[in-house]
Amino acid sequence: MNNDFMLQLYMDDPFTIPSSVIKCYGELGISEQQFMLLMHIRQFSQEGNFFPTPFELQERMTIDELQCANELKELLMKGFLAIEEKQDEDGRLSESFSLKPLFEKVTMYLAGKSIDKGKQSKQVEEGRLFRRFEEEFSRPLSPMEMEMISMWLDDDTHAPEIIEAALREAVVSSKMNFRYIDRILFEWKKNGVRSVQQAREHGERIRRNQPNKNMFEPAAVNDSNSNKPRHPRYNWLQGGKR
Repeated sequence: MNNDFMLQLYMDDPFTIPSSVIKCYGELGISEQQFMLLMHIRQFSQEGNFFPTPFELQERMTIDELQCANELKELLMKGFLAIEEKQDEDGRLSESFSLKPLFEKVTMYLAGKSIDKGKQSKQVEEGRLFRRFEEEFSRPLSPMEMEMISMWLDDDTHAPEIIEAALREAVVSSKMNFRYIDRILFEWKKNGVRSVQQAREHGERIRRNQPNKNMFEPAAVNDSNSNKPRHPRYNWLQGGKR
């Protein structure tokens, strides 16, 4: 083979396209022909032709000029392709294809998938937390107890692992009731405890300083709001909502 020809192949500018586009174009509703059409538009732009005609495009594809025109129209209608005005160095305006809408849709799609995965992970983690409570209490949770856990998660924004740590603390203290767990979480939040490690260190400090005192009993808290219900929607004494 001619060495000059091989050298020219190696010196050609490489074709570039984000791999994420290749991985998810089918899920976005782009057909194989449309995808190849977009790739050829990309290649033409790298060569300096920013607005190739259907005739120029079909010369590099296996479909005819009319099919190219129809696929271009559909891509424009679906919002995967746009036509913009481009100004050259002399100030002259010309039309050009833009793949920016395609990249924007890919970005939004991948961001949405990431959020969905995060939601699924959160739901799995919270489901495990509810099951953990049922295991420790050796019974199904009541609707009111399930609501209380949801309030800890959503209203008080406690992490599931912190709530589980408070549950373990209640188990160790032989005080298996939601009021005691709520007091633990209240004290931890008031003292800036945000992780299991911090909760462990906080407990060790208090036990060293007050070895004979239960750190989570309501009477031990010197707080002007300590006599107020932690969650006004729930009356612990009556066992129901206020």
